[in-house]
Amino acid sequence: MNKKITLLIGLAILAAAGTSCSHENAIGHRHRSGVEEGARINKPAESLRLTPAEIGAVQIETAAVSYRAMAFSLNATGKIQAHQFRQAIVSYPFPARIAQIHVRPGDWVNPGQPLVTLQSEAVGEAKAAYFKTLADFELAKNNQEREKRLYTRGAGAGKNLQAAEAELKVAEAEMNAAEKKLHILGFSEDQVRTAEKIHEINPLITLFAPIAGNIVENGAVLGGMVDQTTEILAILDPRLLCVDADIYERDIAKIRLGQSVDVSVPAYPDLIFRGTLKYIGNVLKEETRTVTVRTEVDNESRRLKPGMFASINIILEEHGRALVVPTAAILDDGSEKIVFVRRGDEFLRRVVVPRAKIDGYVEILSGVAEGEDVVTKGSFQLKSKLYEEVLEAAHVH
Repeated sequence: MNKKITLLIGLAILAAAGTSCSHENAIGHRHRSGVEEGARINKPAESLRLTPAEIGAVQIETAAVSYRAMAFSLNATGKIQAHQFRQAIVSYPFPARIAQIHVRPGDWVNPGQPLVTLQSEAVGEAKAAYFKTLADFELAKNNQEREKRLYTRGAGAGKNLQAAEAELKVAEAEMNAAEKKLHILGFSEDQVRTAEKIHEINPLITLFAPIAGNIVENGAVLGGMVDQTTEILAILDPRLLCVDADIYERDIAKIRLGQSVDVSVPAYPDLIFRGTLKYIGNVLKEETRTVTVRTEVDNESRRLKPGMFASINIILEEHGRALVVPTAAILDDGSEKIVFVRRGDEFLRRVVVPRAKIDGYVEILSGVAEGEDVVTKGSFQLKSKLYEEVLEAAHVH
């Protein structure tokens, strides 16, 4: 009896131990299966196959990976400015009153075209002084010539001739000084010669356009007073403008004077204006770690306006050759960029390393080869189906 009881107890202990081991093994198996299952979910399959019906339903379109000539560029934003040497401010350095206005805002003027006529007391005084010195010079010249004739005939004294020659030099110096005063007041050489002929003393002076361009500002008011602080008119030649932009410190080594620049503005999103890089700043802005670059851009069409915001593309390499795919072929997959390469009914997932993006194409540094077909339409559906198969393979419901 005791032996029988002892045997039953032993069998019970062994059964319990076996049950416990089976339970632990089951838990361990499920844990390992879960890890492996998770690994399969996190790592997508590298390819999938579609039936002809599925390919038609997804409407797959592809394009061949190829080499293309590309112009690599550096992008920046900036602002359109008036060209430093294509603008002028018309002012007058002496007090005057506006007597006539010959132009209006928006008018196109050429160099030498009358702008405004001023009435100035300083002009009247300078003209009177000049005419007096002209008369003194003529008198001194006649006296010198008379003394010279007398001396030559032996009827005049040498000291009188010397005195007459000295007076002539003084008169000539005073005349030149008076003429220069007229030039300072704004008279051209032709105007001075004209004043000599008509010998009219009036306080009027006309200011002429120093450059060709449009009248962009006109502060002239008939009868208004002006002085050295007054900007009477502003002229701008809009046929050549500048774009100032900031380039980051890391990109300075990529740029050089003379590079071609494509300029675009929001007002004309479909137009590209071609310019040339003319200036690279010598001082780095510490706050932004940038330098200013200036592009001269042709504006014969007059579409660009100073003050507009602009985007510039500095062409770094005009005729580079690069392996490219259409932009539509690139997909974001987490932290990776991928494409789908088609081989018959099979679609391969490839991780690619893109570089520059130009005119609807992306340069690819690695991940695809020339001649392979990449999916340009339907790639999102392929990506979704790829993950569906991964989930089904992992028995996730």
